[in-house]
Amino acid sequence: MTAKHDKGRLAEELVVRALLRDGYDVLEQNVRVGRLELDIIARRGEVLAVIEVRTRGSGSWGTALESVTIEKQRRIRRAAEILWARRYSKVAGLERVRFDVVAVDLESPGEPALDYIEAAFV
Repeated sequence: MTAKHDKGRLAEELVVRALLRDGYDVLEQNVRVGRLELDIIARRGEVLAVIEVRTRGSGSWGTALESVTIEKQRRIRRAAEILWARRYSKVAGLERVRFDVVAVDLESPGEPALDYIEAAFV
């Protein structure tokens, strides 16, 4: 495992804890859909949230949020469409999918900082 991979896993675990505190049910993590992977699938009420978790080091170009490019959004959307059709479209009470992005700053002084953007893209 690489340091980058370890940071990614830590960031995802921090996001899961925050989601649980905020009343979400975390349904799946690191879901493989073909060659694509979705970080976190969570539910709150009628919404299925597909959550992309991003971290960036101090030497990175751009911010964590900027790293979710149009191409990355397209891949996430496609994987979510497949997952919705295969697993969630017939689940009672689920009515829609939302795409959220969470930027996790593991290098901030004190506790790691989470910047959670609901409905970050469509």
